[in-house]
Formats: sequence, C-alpha cells, structure tokens
Amino acid sequence: MSAEQRLKGNLDVLLLAVLQRGAGHGYAVIRRLAEESEGLFDLPEGTVYPALHRLERERLVRSSWDERGPRRRRIYAISGKGVRALEASRREWAEFSNGMQAVLG
Repeated sequence: MSAEQRLKGNLDVLLLAVLQRGAGHGYAVIRRLAEESEGLFDLPEGTVYPALHRLERERLVRSSWDERGPRRRRIYAISGKGVRALEASRREWAEFSNGMQAVLG
C-alpha cells in the first residue's frame, strides 16, 4: 500500500499535529509536513488547502490574515476544539498501533 493510500483518512490529523507545533501559512504547513515526515508526505497544494478549509469550517482550525511582507497570507492555527480532536485521534492511533504491533510482532 502506498503512502498516498495510507494517508486517506489521516490527512486531517497530520495537519492538526503540524499546526499544534505552531501556526503557519498554507505553504509553510505543506513544507513542515514534508520535512517532519522525511519527505513521505510531500503533498500538493491541491490536497492540503481544501483540507485546511474543511478543518476551518469544522472549527478545528482558525485562520487570520497576515498583512506583513510583500504578500497577504492566511495564517492557520489549531483551535481548542482542534487540540481536543487531535488528542482523541492520538489515543485512537495508539490503540490501533498497539493492536497491529501485537498481531504483526
């Protein structure tokens, strides 16, 4: 199974985890995700931006405009609701991972 196939259903939690370590504009989030995954999740803007917008609609992420610099940028940050959702996902992932490890050895 490819990394892209495994990513389905997990992109939101990965984005929340990246944003928990610090707010950032969309391209910075994309770069950090790629760097932190050692290139495994080097995703196109067309995948990440719709996910960020969905997370914002679900109030897991909030955004604001940064007017500094030569370009106006939207800065994304995890919300309190997003932190709680991320923690729940971490618990679920730990349970799943432990079960997989128990079976696979």
